[in-house]
Amino acid sequence: MPTPYVFAGNPLDRLDARRRDSDWISSRLRDRSSRFLAVAGLAPAVREHTLIWCGSEALDARAPGSEPVFLGVRGDQAHFAVDVTGTEDPAARLGLADAEFPDLRAIAGALPAEDASIAAQARHLVDWHGRHRFCPGCGEPTQSKDAGWARFCTACSTDHFPRTDPVAIMLVHRGDRCLLGRQPSWPKPFFSALAGFVEPGETLEETVRREVKEEAGVDVGAVAYHSSQPWPFPASLMLGCMAEAISEEIVVDGSELEEAAWFSREDVVRSLRRPSDVLAVPPRMAIAHQLLRAWVEAD
Repeated sequence: MPTPYVFAGNPLDRLDARRRDSDWISSRLRDRSSRFLAVAGLAPAVREHTLIWCGSEALDARAPGSEPVFLGVRGDQAHFAVDVTGTEDPAARLGLADAEFPDLRAIAGALPAEDASIAAQARHLVDWHGRHRFCPGCGEPTQSKDAGWARFCTACSTDHFPRTDPVAIMLVHRGDRCLLGRQPSWPKPFFSALAGFVEPGETLEETVRREVKEEAGVDVGAVAYHSSQPWPFPASLMLGCMAEAISEEIVVDGSELEEAAWFSREDVVRSLRRPSDVLAVPPRMAIAHQLLRAWVEAD
């Protein structure tokens, strides 16, 4: 079933077994048909809302100390990401006329769905490598391993793997109303579904109940998983849930949220069509939008 979510639906086969084969990876790096996506400051190379793929010349422009990251194959064609952060005028050096390196979040909705998902994967991995150059166990430098899908500390012989942080995002509802919140940095009347990181020793359902209680003072009973969305800012997996409220009184924490309120189904329907003075909701690319749409369309 096709997913409506931006950053999902990656078409590449990640070939877990082959990416551990250094000889095979080396042969793919030399293969003239292989494609390389340049990433500068975590932004992928784009021209006219389409990813730009380079040849192996991108390897010569990579940032000091970085290694290419294997993204996967499509058919027989290998795809890699290359960090070119810090390179003076990377577009010119790569021979990419009219190339831009825009923020991925700003352009994701305009990219073809497959481009957006590949760009998210590349951004996530390049960012992880930049943040994990030293071993959290002993503090010594680490080195890329398994074509960029791990880092290895030679000092303490420890493998480290890319992080993905689970985040619960929940549409709390009671009858024909749903609970939405607004962070202090958001302009009025923008509201969204409540969300929070899954903490150690919690189930997803426990996270939903805890976060809603902490942020809005509302008690939640039944929790049902709905869907998920990769969110590489920097490395989250949004776990969308529907949550049934068993209380109504709102007590905002004042830290995570500045305001929370109950909105009618009619308010949400109007806002999904066009923002109003009462309510503006996240754009279609966000999972919060899809949770709201699923709620108003439910029987």
